[in-house]
Amino acid sequence: MSYRYVVLGAGRQGTAAGYDFALHGDAAQVVMADADLAQAERSAARINALVGREVAAPAAVDAADQAALRHLLAPADGVLSAVPYFFNLGITRAAIASRTHMTDIGGHTQTVFEQLALDEDARAAGISVVPDCGMGPGLINTIGAYLVEAFDQPREVRIYDGGLPQHPQPPWNYALTFHINGLTNEYYRTTTLLIGGELTEVEGLTQYERLEIPPLGELEAFITTGGASTAPWTFHGRLQTYINKTLRYPGHYEWFLAYKTLGLFSEAPMQVGDCTLKPRDFYHALLAPKITAPEGLRDVAVIHAIGRGRRGGQEAETVVDVLDYYDEATGFRAMERLTGWHAAAMLIFQVSGQVPAGAVPQETAVPPAAMLDALQARGIAITVKPS
Repeated sequence: MSYRYVVLGAGRQGTAAGYDFALHGDAAQVVMADADLAQAERSAARINALVGREVAAPAAVDAADQAALRHLLAPADGVLSAVPYFFNLGITRAAIASRTHMTDIGGHTQTVFEQLALDEDARAAGISVVPDCGMGPGLINTIGAYLVEAFDQPREVRIYDGGLPQHPQPPWNYALTFHINGLTNEYYRTTTLLIGGELTEVEGLTQYERLEIPPLGELEAFITTGGASTAPWTFHGRLQTYINKTLRYPGHYEWFLAYKTLGLFSEAPMQVGDCTLKPRDFYHALLAPKITAPEGLRDVAVIHAIGRGRRGGQEAETVVDVLDYYDEATGFRAMERLTGWHAAAMLIFQVSGQVPAGAVPQETAVPPAAMLDALQARGIAITVKPS
């Protein structure tokens, strides 16, 4: 059986997802839709060149235009949103109205809860909605769910993840691959995690630690926001601990903690001489050109997850590691592969009837082992070490 897919947002992650549909999704057609038609055309042409057939087609669409979305989605089996999260609730409504399975590369937990509240509507339409896929949130919580299932009595899950340049440059030792405002929000806002068995709000850029991640060496880890998504609520009552921290090269953390302490993350207007400005706007204007990844960046994406609990009547530990590098053959960055391919794999499960109708948290949408198998079949290196 073949399927028709729509990808909203023909940027890096969207193109990686479209490529995955063309290669692994039994695709009759992949429509790459973007507000910028020229960008959609470039994306579709790249996919067709990589897979060696004319399967991708460009389209122009405004992601905020409900009528246009419904018209675009009506003939499609599935839609993947790779546009900013604030479009996703409207896209979800359009997908339900069009009876089109939907997933997204989200990143905003409150929006996810609003999407999940449409569960009854999605079930009535006979389609599934699975928000917040990608690398993190997304794959990291698939791994979290896998670790919960690895124990008779799971107790804690600790997940560390990050996208890093293979060759870091001081002083920040980081290369930005998405809009800088998203990075600032990750460092500035709060997130909900499971600590001591309770849902606990934790501030970004806190709980600093260092750990050894072979072959990358010693890395920094600290709390950022949004990565755990709905998983702490899903596993509340089953776990004492569910924590997600971001990984960076040493030296990165102290720079950004200093920026935060100085007040540069603030969006409150302030008077400076004759000018009124927002500190965040000034900060972004200075920093973004310094840390934005160059076109040919070679990156590495890493996930290190630890589960602990009781198995067979004894204390046990299981560690899951993911390490992925820029792919020289296709030109996809590691972050594009893990983000786009996890979301694409989820939608392939959806359109093929392997996800129940309704609005479903991604960590419970499919058996986590099945998702890990699907990604390993795509060449993603995943190792599991029980002890």
